[in-house]
Amino acid sequence: MAQFRDEYVKKINGFFRLLAVWVIPFLLLKIVREAVRIIYVPHHSWGQSVAILIALIFSWTYSITIYLSGCALFNLVCNFQVIHFENYGKLLERDMDVSQYIEEHIRLTHYLSKISHRFRIFFILELLVVTASQVVALFQTTWNSEIINFINGGDFVISSIVELVGLIICLHAAAKITHRAQGTGSVAAKWHSIVTCASDDTSQVEISSNCGSSEAANTGHLLCINYSESDLEAVDYVPVPTTTQLASYMSTYHKRQAFVTYLQSNPGGFSVFGWTIDRTLINTIFFLEMSLVLFVLGKTITIYHS
Repeated sequence: MAQFRDEYVKKINGFFRLLAVWVIPFLLLKIVREAVRIIYVPHHSWGQSVAILIALIFSWTYSITIYLSGCALFNLVCNFQVIHFENYGKLLERDMDVSQYIEEHIRLTHYLSKISHRFRIFFILELLVVTASQVVALFQTTWNSEIINFINGGDFVISSIVELVGLIICLHAAAKITHRAQGTGSVAAKWHSIVTCASDDTSQVEISSNCGSSEAANTGHLLCINYSESDLEAVDYVPVPTTTQLASYMSTYHKRQAFVTYLQSNPGGFSVFGWTIDRTLINTIFFLEMSLVLFVLGKTITIYHS
């Protein structure tokens, strides 16, 4: 628990750093844009313009802070679960029963399904709202016949970047936790292979070491045929393990094999109504968005030039 507490503190500090890294540059860019607009746009009173500037900056900063805080909070929750999935690989190094490993994995997947259930509406609404706002803004920009510059189009650019950054943060967090959850199957398969090979080598060493003492104590028990001295020098006798030893070894092996099969059949991950957010789905979303952008550009630019 002390190790988890330290890791949690690091992730929480990373949450505030992530928020500051994105909010502060956007805030400075917004201040520059509004200052340029006040300088070049005609106005009646400097005091009134400055008051409006301060009010706009405060309201805009509050809005993007709330939006990016929600995205960073989702990223923080996913990072908390990433800590447990990374620690699960270290758990396999301990000499525990296989049923305890399965129980721990069931607990982790249960928490992950609760996170997916509670954040899926937020994830879907964010994707739809960002897509709709970007498409509408793209329609207005490409359909407009006037000149677009930093004064009349800067606010659109800043807001678009903020929305895309929030969406990328959520997609990255969802893909990261899915990657960690699906990676437990490969980790368990590697652990199963190492333990099996080590157990096989250990059993061979134990059999070889017990061969001499057993032969000296009870040779008639080991061999029913009397070999000559030359035969004993030419033949390396390996006693067959007893039925109890073989049954115990095979039982442990089958438990580990069943555990690996269980992990490979239940990869887990952040899912939205059955759709797992992984690299494949992110690539699909990217190409759908790109197709939508090209469709809008084809409709607006082609009609405008024609």
